[in-house]
Amino acid sequence: MTIEISARQVLSASGWLHDTKITIDTEGFVVGIAESDGHCDHSVGVLLPAMANVHSHSFQRAMAGLAEKRGPTAIDDFWTWRQVMYRFLELLSPDDIEVIAAQVQMEMMEAGYAAQAEFHYLHHAPGGKPYDQLDETSLRHFKAAQLTGIGYTHLPVLYMQGGLDGRALQGGQARFGCDLEQFTMLYERIASRLGGMPSDFNLGVAPHSLRAVSTEGIELALGLCPEGPIHIHAAEQVGEVEEVVESLGSRPVRWLLDHMPVDKRWCLIHATQMEPDETVSLARSGAVAGICPITEANLGDGIFDGQRFLGAGGMIGIGSDSNVRIGLTEELRMLEVSQRLRDRRRSILTDDHTLSNGRYLYERAARGSARALGRNSGRIEIGALADLIALDSNSPVVGALREDAVLDAWIFAGKDDIITDVWSAGRHMVRGGRHKNRHEISAAYSELNMRLRGTI
Repeated sequence: MTIEISARQVLSASGWLHDTKITIDTEGFVVGIAESDGHCDHSVGVLLPAMANVHSHSFQRAMAGLAEKRGPTAIDDFWTWRQVMYRFLELLSPDDIEVIAAQVQMEMMEAGYAAQAEFHYLHHAPGGKPYDQLDETSLRHFKAAQLTGIGYTHLPVLYMQGGLDGRALQGGQARFGCDLEQFTMLYERIASRLGGMPSDFNLGVAPHSLRAVSTEGIELALGLCPEGPIHIHAAEQVGEVEEVVESLGSRPVRWLLDHMPVDKRWCLIHATQMEPDETVSLARSGAVAGICPITEANLGDGIFDGQRFLGAGGMIGIGSDSNVRIGLTEELRMLEVSQRLRDRRRSILTDDHTLSNGRYLYERAARGSARALGRNSGRIEIGALADLIALDSNSPVVGALREDAVLDAWIFAGKDDIITDVWSAGRHMVRGGRHKNRHEISAAYSELNMRLRGTI
């Protein structure tokens, strides 16, 4: 049975349409775009392609706010934050991981994300002992995604060493670690589960970073995943860049471009520490730059060179990484205003054709994020997955506005709370701004949060 949605304004792949009907088939694909005849299952104000979230460590949502005091030294940075994270993850059971994942996915959907890529490295029990079911924690994310209805791309992470000197994993890192044989078994076991999942679920692979994975490890990961998306942390911190230069002789992004087959399947996460030539070369490779502006600001990572990268034809995706906050408009706004603060100008991420800062950001992030997940979405057109969000056109933020002005006002003056509906591959999971399973998911998360925070 098909679903029909009528919208007063629709941002389609070919531009803005008015008083339009979108038809979705039983497989979750858009099969019709036509003038509205007034007889539809749902009527909305503004209909947009939904965003995919390119980078998430879901479990970190439960520690949000717990690392906001200075560490034992006068300089607090990513490396001191990481110590808090390691202590926190020692508390988490598989049940906890599932509850947190469901909460994160629900919050993402209510914020306007219809799909998520989970950069999943929390594989083992505390101390590093494998679970009896090797892919236990991966399955917990799958179960959460089935409950929330989010489109899901799973990225099992290969994490081999504590640094480029090959030192052993320490403390909390032990839960991440796999040698090549164990990771092969883990990946193949996860892959065998996909047949029982929704058809739009996808599997990629994530060699964690050049710090944590050897060249042999990256090559193994690529061999295990010959077609799916490939994600890697790259050039997030100055200390990381210095370590890579010392050990490998070149900067991280340059090394990857020179030694690996970086192309449209790749997503380099953060890339906030690039030289201009690296930025242009990465853009020309076809890889997506996975930007997480809220987390990058929270951790002091630095500012992504968005104007140079996009000007060279690069593709960007948006992620929430540590999930210290989950807000789609805030991520997009942070990406733009960080450029403005650095360059002391306005409306930087746009071009002579689009002019609208909001539309330029939104469309490029939607398309790039979809590419990074290996997902046929990020646009409204026949043949694409029906990943859609609706905005309340009666909201004071966007009321009486048309077309690009809606996106400018929503992203720069509004919040995610004017989202009324979200469809993921045609699954109508958010109605009236609330996820259909919100009560069940939030109750479980509230109980977990009280228990965990009471022990810290």
